[in-house]
Amino acid sequence: MAERRNSWRALVGALALASLMMLVVAVVRAFDPDETINVADLAAVLIAATVAATAVFTWSRLPRQLASALGPAQASKAAEVLVGLIRKQWEAEARHRSLDDPQPIPVCWKLTGNEAVMSQGRLVATQTNLTFDGRSDDIVAIAGQFRGLSRCRLVITGEPGMGKTTLAVQLLLQLLATRTQDQLATRQGKVLPIPVLLPLSGWDLNVHPRLQEWLVDRLAKDYPALSAPELGSGAVGALVAGGYILPVLDGLDEIAQHARPKVIKALNASLGSGDQLIMTSRTAEFTKAIAGAGRPLNGAAVIVPTRLSPQDAAAYLRACLPRLPSESWCKVLAALENRSSAALAETAATPLGLWLIRTVYADSGADPAELTGPLGIDRASLRAHLLDQLIPALIRTRTPSTDRSGHFRPRRRRDPDATRRHLTYLAQAFPPAITCDIAWWRIAASVPQIRHITGLVGGVVAATLGGVGAGLALGIAYGLVHGLVAALTFGLVFGLAVGIGHTCWADEEPGHANLRLRGRMRLLAQSVRRCKVASSVTRLKVMLPAALALGLTAFVTTGFEVGVATGLVAGPTFALTVEVAVGVVVWAEKPTLTSVSTAISSWKSDRTLTLMRGVPFGIPFGLACCYMVGLSSGLASGLTIGVATGLVFGVSAGLVFGLLMGRHHAWLVGVIASCYLALRGELPWRIMSFLDDAHRLGLLRAVGPIYQFRHADLHDHLAAVPSGGLLPETVGHPSER
Repeated sequence: MAERRNSWRALVGALALASLMMLVVAVVRAFDPDETINVADLAAVLIAATVAATAVFTWSRLPRQLASALGPAQASKAAEVLVGLIRKQWEAEARHRSLDDPQPIPVCWKLTGNEAVMSQGRLVATQTNLTFDGRSDDIVAIAGQFRGLSRCRLVITGEPGMGKTTLAVQLLLQLLATRTQDQLATRQGKVLPIPVLLPLSGWDLNVHPRLQEWLVDRLAKDYPALSAPELGSGAVGALVAGGYILPVLDGLDEIAQHARPKVIKALNASLGSGDQLIMTSRTAEFTKAIAGAGRPLNGAAVIVPTRLSPQDAAAYLRACLPRLPSESWCKVLAALENRSSAALAETAATPLGLWLIRTVYADSGADPAELTGPLGIDRASLRAHLLDQLIPALIRTRTPSTDRSGHFRPRRRRDPDATRRHLTYLAQAFPPAITCDIAWWRIAASVPQIRHITGLVGGVVAATLGGVGAGLALGIAYGLVHGLVAALTFGLVFGLAVGIGHTCWADEEPGHANLRLRGRMRLLAQSVRRCKVASSVTRLKVMLPAALALGLTAFVTTGFEVGVATGLVAGPTFALTVEVAVGVVVWAEKPTLTSVSTAISSWKSDRTLTLMRGVPFGIPFGLACCYMVGLSSGLASGLTIGVATGLVFGVSAGLVFGLLMGRHHAWLVGVIASCYLALRGELPWRIMSFLDDAHRLGLLRAVGPIYQFRHADLHDHLAAVPSGGLLPETVGHPSER
């Protein structure tokens, strides 16, 4: 329904443009009192815009391919492709998060003592005495206990900073590493699912009531390779329906409170007896969600961590220090082990606090003496101090490098104060109470005036391109004075029409584009051929209006014979150019088997898709205008002038339509918003470079194309900083706005 409305909107807009073009010609003609308005010129301009509208309407109404079922061999191939992508993605992310440097923090995990939040033991495991004990530095044992659960469902709970997401990532990597041997150990024919980590904050129950529906949508966006032609259509749906996916749902506590019980109910309604699951949540929020849902998550074991002992915390810090620590560090370690500094011991009892102490003091080489002084008396003050010093410590420690293997090092030197200011804006633009996901394409929604700003920019671009094109076209045909009048008149009117009539792009998501030719030439030919022969009715929608329009124009200006000949040649030619243009766009949107959606790749892909739309559609516009201008005014001034005039106006009009029309404008509105925010000092000019460096520094973590703060406590800490002005409009989950 939405696509149909957009199609009719495009058609009406193009017809309105035709009327504006008639007005321009009338104004130009009226500039010379001795020259009357040529009806043929007006008809040619009107018909040209009508043909352009028909092309746009036909493009937007092209039939979409329907998904088909995959066979077992194709499903297995798609599963192996997904395994490779996830392993590469999370091994790199584990290095960014320093999960094994120098060793995992030894957090102990055990079954919860709260029987109200967990199913009966017989539903969770087959053994009589259900147990689940393990340490994060022995992930092999924890993965084995997970495999031993009856339904392989696990909920990882704990207080803030206790390493819930870290354990989920460790489990994901371990299950991937042992998937092949575990599959051989199981009975023949059983599918061992692939763990895929997804933030729960992205699940909108109003759009996708069932878990499987959301998984299909999210996997298709995060892993475009699953839509590659080599796997056949419907690969994502086949994987989900075939039980190939083990969802690792991170952050039940990161969604709105009223939505948490609904998620529990939706999971119980969606999961079959063989469906596996891993989920993380803060303990208090999970307990309230279960109470609100009225029953536990069916068949899931619920585990909780125990706080780190002072001895374990001291042992971890020693592993991060030189073999012979300094005198200050010896005093800190002694104070930690004998609990003489209560705030220090309490802070080091959580993985987050221990990581902060290590990052701010051990890694940066700062003197830790203040940890045992007045700072070590109050835990809240110590925590705030560590969070305040985290950004400058990481920037000081991780010097810039252009080496691609330098996972922890940014591309350029960042100013600590500016970095803090930019991250504070992001923390407040994406409030923790609404969402923890920082999506670059949603930054635009943090600007309350974004619709007016994009309208202004779009109007200026349309006015510039349209004015230059119209001015050059009429200047070539009629002279400099007529060209200047046309440029000013058409540019002003066209810019106002585009600026006022454009739709808001702030809610659009990025598209995928791949222009790599190597190994894809055959696919390009197939895409063009399929669009060319897609539908005889579709072709007639383009051919007949073009033939009638161009033939009528030639008939009015030159005579019957030329009109018939022009119609017979121009109609099929224009239809062919439109079909080829559509085929190129369809080909560019097809991913390869190695395509994976990251923040950087999605930004570049949407930029490519946006910029390339103007090129293939500029060609048919240019050819159409060549015919019409060459026949209506070019014959009077010469064929060369007609062709040149048509190309100039056609290409400029094609660029405008390509940039402003279509389904994806996330990059375009992102650039506009980031420039506006950079002028205000809220964000840097190169926003994606900044986000990538913040990720490399360890301040942000990445989940597919989404960024999150490294720890929720850091997000909360920065969001609470006074902004000095109005809080930006929130850009949380659509259901929470």
